[in-house]
Amino acid sequence: MSEIEDKFVLPKRYADSTESVWTEYIQMAIDHKPLNLGQGFPDFPPPQYILDTLRDIASGPNYMLNQYTRGFGHPRLVSALSKLYSKLIGREINERTEILTTSGAYEALFSTIMGHTDEGDEVIIIEPFFDCYEPMVKYAGGIPRFIPLRPKPVSGRLPTTSDWVLDKDELENIFNEKTKMIIVNSPNNPLGKVFNEDELNHIADLCKKWNVLCISDEVYEWMVYEPNKHIRMATLPGMWERTITIGSAGKTFSVTGWKVGWAYGPANLMVNLQMIHQNSVYTGVTPIQEAVAIAFEKETERLGTDECYFTSLPKELEAKREFITKFLVDVGMRPIIPEGGYFIIADWTPLESRADLDSEKDEYKDYRFTKWMSKKVGLQGIPPSAFYSVAHKHLGENFVRYCFIKKDEELQKAADILQKWKSNIID
Repeated sequence: MSEIEDKFVLPKRYADSTESVWTEYIQMAIDHKPLNLGQGFPDFPPPQYILDTLRDIASGPNYMLNQYTRGFGHPRLVSALSKLYSKLIGREINERTEILTTSGAYEALFSTIMGHTDEGDEVIIIEPFFDCYEPMVKYAGGIPRFIPLRPKPVSGRLPTTSDWVLDKDELENIFNEKTKMIIVNSPNNPLGKVFNEDELNHIADLCKKWNVLCISDEVYEWMVYEPNKHIRMATLPGMWERTITIGSAGKTFSVTGWKVGWAYGPANLMVNLQMIHQNSVYTGVTPIQEAVAIAFEKETERLGTDECYFTSLPKELEAKREFITKFLVDVGMRPIIPEGGYFIIADWTPLESRADLDSEKDEYKDYRFTKWMSKKVGLQGIPPSAFYSVAHKHLGENFVRYCFIKKDEELQKAADILQKWKSNIID
């Protein structure tokens, strides 16, 4: 290594960083052009009024909407968020001091973790987890402590994500005086588990016992399928004081490219996020925040009705969930029916003999399977071991994650691809 290369390596706090699964698999999709059920974004348009709103803002007479807005959140947007979530959690949320808008939920997570984690703090991460949690904790000097959801054995039916549970004793034993926070993602990505009231209350009781902060990642809050209910951690007794809730306009309105997120919680906790945000991102995109605010105003007015997008989207997705479940079963996989979100994981190992895993050299076999499928069969999924710590990656190796927030014709193409593979008539 040359002198200049030696000096300008990654700093120590980032030294163990590696290429993310997204970087690798997006490039693979570009190179091999499989049908992409890997990445979690819709391939159909959002509600037309949302697109019209952004167009009208960009071409409208208020040219100041093209300039910087308030750093901690565009005034109209934080007002809209306050009105909605004050109603949902049953307490008044101060739009100036208790809400921060961010560059996507990703930045909300970053600002929360960096703002509340000190050297040596332990952060509990429930597995499987969205893959940015672990590196963010490490960058902040924290120590990740992992606890996996484990499937209960079932017979006579397909498993559901409610069958994946935390061991109560294991969870209680992982809390200690060094624990600073726990990250709870419900509905969970990649699994689709919706934590029920008993599960959340158990976590809440431990947070109160050990004086621990809860980061409640609720970006899929509106995508919950009957009879399941989304319970907001901040509504549980004694939890508003120790919860920061993360949300996403991209997930809420099917506009993932807009990159608008938010966090809300008590003012004394939000100050830490504000300090990180103001000295890194500083402010968000004004016209997009204005458009999101108008969308929230519209949907808040019709909240609870069939016309509300928060009602119609999960109904649309439920039909897609049923279809993808059926064709995965038909081809011989064993899917785990999700209670929420727009991902499904399936056990692919009944078909292992049909895949040439030796053609790929990755350590984990779900990587080998998904890469072979992308290159040779023409269907891309994501390897779930990417959502586990090294010690627990084996828990994800038998599965593949597919995204079903796609056009019906694309899901049909996926079904046809798998049936062709099963029939051994692949070119």
